[in-house]
Amino acid sequence: MIKKLIFAMSFFMVLAVSGQKKNDKDAVTEIAEKLRLAMISGDKSSLESLILPELTYGHSGGHIDDSAEFVDKLSSKKSVFETIDITNQNINIVGNTAIVRHHFYAKTNDLGKGPSDVTLDVLLVWAKVKNDWKLLARQAVKSEKKK
Repeated sequence: MIKKLIFAMSFFMVLAVSGQKKNDKDAVTEIAEKLRLAMISGDKSSLESLILPELTYGHSGGHIDDSAEFVDKLSSKKSVFETIDITNQNINIVGNTAIVRHHFYAKTNDLGKGPSDVTLDVLLVWAKVKNDWKLLARQAVKSEKKK
């Protein structure tokens, strides 16, 4: 009887942990989509709500933005994403950290530069703060266009 009880408790604990990971993956998928949309819109309050003050945002060219610079570039329209397409997204949850990798293809129209296409591979690091996921770090590298 005790063995059955221990087995049942273990089974339900595994289910609870698996369910939490799935819910976290779903939540990170949703928040990553909110970030994509906020980057296109340039809405300052949306952008600020998705990031931590300690954000480090690495560009493929080597420049690193802090949280204020990241928000300012998009909200002031210095950096403009007309479209952003995300493919091959992979999410790995480790405790209260989510590691997201994806392929990023965008059409840009940055102030003073004009229209351009950007093809990147991106690493995002999200931290779970209370029940919300916030972007802590991002690094991009140039890549060949993938479909």
